[in-house]
Amino acid sequence: MTLYVVATPIGNLGDMSPRARMTMAAADCVVCEDRRISAKLLGKPSGERRLLLCRDDNEKQIAGEILELLHSGKNVCLVSDAGTPCISDPGFRLVRACRKEGLPVEVVPGPCAAIAALSISGLPTDGFLFAGFLPSKRSARINFFQKYGEFEYTIVFYESCHRIGKFLNDALEIFGSERIICVAKELTKVHETFLIGKLAAVCEKMATIAAKGEFVTIVAPARFTL
Repeated sequence: MTLYVVATPIGNLGDMSPRARMTMAAADCVVCEDRRISAKLLGKPSGERRLLLCRDDNEKQIAGEILELLHSGKNVCLVSDAGTPCISDPGFRLVRACRKEGLPVEVVPGPCAAIAALSISGLPTDGFLFAGFLPSKRSARINFFQKYGEFEYTIVFYESCHRIGKFLNDALEIFGSERIICVAKELTKVHETFLIGKLAAVCEKMATIAAKGEFVTIVAPARFTL
């Protein structure tokens, strides 16, 4: 009766580890964001294994059902559509509930977009703040940038294709044109792109490429130079 938190590929299916495949295949239940994606990772039709949907809007409600499964002796596997569950993805409430009830939780580590981008960005990695997705309101985004403008470590963000332009424009306004950043687009996929340099130059380059897919944006400390 264990909850396994399993990391899945962020783009390239070849990054699925043997242990992750084995854990998913052996679980009595797979808790996922999308049944079609998880069925593909399992390599079996979704009907052959119990797949429970867990999203931000239903995680509190479904946690009780999953706890019952665990208490009855079942092994449950938690996955997200891509990357490591609970990192800007559903799962935190479920893991917390298991911890509160003393139920075993194990991790099957693997891909994480934030760590992947940071590791090859060339920006400082001795310390960093992972901020995930900032609120959609511009005022909240501006307030965050102002609060952490002089933060001594690197800051890592996630952003969607719908807001990346606004994100960069606000960052340019608050951090200034000389701040060093990295924008990583579609990591491990065919159209993977890295834009690294001064904020003004990166914004210019971004205007020339399609703003599609998922983005990781990394902001270096104020005094860092390439």
